[in-house]
Amino acid sequence: MSYKKTPEEVKLIIEGGKLIGEILEKVSRLAVVGAIPADIDREAERLIREVGALPAFKGYSGSKNIPAFPATICSSINDGLVHGVPREDVTLKDGDIYSIDIGMQYPVNSGLGEKGNGFFTDTALTVQIGKIPEKTIQLLNVTKKSLEIGIAQCQVGNTVADIGKAIQAYIDPQGYSIIRDLVGHGVGHGVHEEPRVPNYYDKSLETWILEPGVVIAIEPMITMGGYHIETDDDGWTIRTKDRSLCAHFEHTIVVTGDGPVVATRRPSEL
Repeated sequence: MSYKKTPEEVKLIIEGGKLIGEILEKVSRLAVVGAIPADIDREAERLIREVGALPAFKGYSGSKNIPAFPATICSSINDGLVHGVPREDVTLKDGDIYSIDIGMQYPVNSGLGEKGNGFFTDTALTVQIGKIPEKTIQLLNVTKKSLEIGIAQCQVGNTVADIGKAIQAYIDPQGYSIIRDLVGHGVGHGVHEEPRVPNYYDKSLETWILEPGVVIAIEPMITMGGYHIETDDDGWTIRTKDRSLCAHFEHTIVVTGDGPVVATRRPSEL
């Protein structure tokens, strides 16, 4: 896996990113009071396959000790932070916040990717279900803005450390916590690649210089309580240890000489 992608690879990553941004916007509109996460998951898979792509997460396993992820989207509610399995026996309720994380491999037969299976993009958002308190709306707004602050640092000559430094400088004074054990990542040839892209300052990442062709996923995960996390018995669902509410936003970004290109922008963001 290469830190820098070729122009041909970047072109396909941007094409796939546009498609997955559109798909995420469509499925996020299904997240309403009474919706069943498993239904949202099935629609996400249908839309991904319809554009000639594959779900990136379905069947994915981070190690031999972890069962393969069974779904297309990661579906997380309230104190659920990431990697939640979309369930049949759960309905979204008024006052919930709901995070959808989705990844895609596109195009399936590019001929350029590993084994000719295309390139990966990764994106996420957190939406409100029904009416939520103003303080929860603020959590979502701050987390979303912190992503844009991180994206703005994706300039040629900056480092990966600059991204986390800028996000942390924005978040810390507001009293929220930044999740430490989960971070953004390189993406493109695989679902997860080096480098790590934390949402806090890590001096060791000053050696990762941003150059044209670098593709990374930035994904702030911010909580109203502490930053400690734990994993449910399903081996996947990660939630805040203190059960505080948390928000998650993510985009795949291509570094170019003209500034960052957000491959996974949703139509409503343009």
